[in-house]
Amino acid sequence: MNILFASSEVAPFIKTGGLADVAGSLPQALAKLGHDVRVILPLYERIGEDWRSQMTFLQCYHIHLAWRTPYCGVFELKRDGVTYYFIDNEYYFKRYDIYGHYDDAERFAFFSRAVIETPGHLGFSPDVIHCNDWQTALVPIYLLDERQRVPELMGAKSVFTIHNIEYQGRYGRDLLVDLFGLPDSYFHEGMLAYYGDVNLMKGAIHAADYVTTVSPSYAQELHYGFYAHGLEGVVAANDHKLRGILNGIDVDRYDPWHDKGLTKLYNAKQLKGKKDCKAALQEMVGLEKDPSCPIVACVSRLVSHKGFDLVVDAIQDIMATGAQMVVLGTGDWRYEEAFRGAAWQYPGRFSAQIMYSDALSTAIYGGADLFLMPSVAEPCGLSQMIAMRYGTLPLVRETGGLRDSVKPWNQFTGEGTGFTFANIDKGDMMWVLRQAVDLYREDPGAWKALQKNAMTADFSWNVSAKQYAEVYGWVTGK
Repeated sequence: MNILFASSEVAPFIKTGGLADVAGSLPQALAKLGHDVRVILPLYERIGEDWRSQMTFLQCYHIHLAWRTPYCGVFELKRDGVTYYFIDNEYYFKRYDIYGHYDDAERFAFFSRAVIETPGHLGFSPDVIHCNDWQTALVPIYLLDERQRVPELMGAKSVFTIHNIEYQGRYGRDLLVDLFGLPDSYFHEGMLAYYGDVNLMKGAIHAADYVTTVSPSYAQELHYGFYAHGLEGVVAANDHKLRGILNGIDVDRYDPWHDKGLTKLYNAKQLKGKKDCKAALQEMVGLEKDPSCPIVACVSRLVSHKGFDLVVDAIQDIMATGAQMVVLGTGDWRYEEAFRGAAWQYPGRFSAQIMYSDALSTAIYGGADLFLMPSVAEPCGLSQMIAMRYGTLPLVRETGGLRDSVKPWNQFTGEGTGFTFANIDKGDMMWVLRQAVDLYREDPGAWKALQKNAMTADFSWNVSAKQYAEVYGWVTGK
């Protein structure tokens, strides 16, 4: 099957979040299943020379974007069985930050047109165009008409994946014709209309042949306004073509037996090295060297929907358990200041690392004992899976992908891969955290068994890729 995978970011070339990890790993897993997979993404300024030197210029042409005809260059790079197309236009993409610009609507409308027009110029006939989040939400909409005009797209079907429905691509109605180049009927007939504005994600959900989300639980949660951010009615109307598929992670990259970023290598059969990693972490972030003291860790953007109101309110309670804590991340000022204050109040026991650091995150995954993720909403989440790979047991709220990936500890059978709580409530979170700290101190054997369960859980893309292949087969009839 010919698959064109469109994403605004793809690891390892450019990354700001989990979307890049998915776009970097899923196409490779699909290629291993025998599919012809090609990934298309913008050629941003931040894509370094080490990658650019491996690219081959294919051709250039002019995009049809309403009344505009901007230049579009196509560069190719082949890696790990996947062909990557980089869309070049320095006016739109020669900027250090890839999101957050005043003209993001125009930038990603241009990219969406490039996704639609490039197959015809390259003579590639995709069976499926797989689009991701609002930045490519126009692709399924454009495809409705372009199927009839471009021979290479005649049999193409569209799959749209919602990674986070909070970001919908909502713009003023005046952009519909003048910028997006769509007739006003798309608004009057309701496909894109949203309280007087244009909502690109709404249009993609309606227009796509199939819609997926990044976990089964998130697919169910999107039927409720609390999680759907106003699109619950649209989701309900398209429930017949909606499916949640849990993301995987790159298990080769996140492997404590081969990760050179760790002080000592270890695996589920040889856990001794994790103690050395813990001692190194304590020294690295200024915690007291105490192998008997459990370390609670957070590695995250410090924002409200990640549950940091609960964490800030519970700092004194967490410290009262005798545990140590390290927080790595940046975000809202109020959380940053609260964690800096805790580090001042509890020297040697609380460490606030207000920064972004891949090296330190690896050290935390390898050296911490508990990984705290009390998210208010979490479509999938990758951090809890990575933590489990490193034998750092997650403590999560039962929402979205956290519910689907973390099996709660059963004190009677010893089963589980971590600890969970249901309500958005500090008391519920602390009840479970105290249980986890007590288990760490009082029953090392049970703790070690949980670590082994977590480290041997299968979070590879193998299962997820097969489920996506099933979706492609369903929409194409192949």
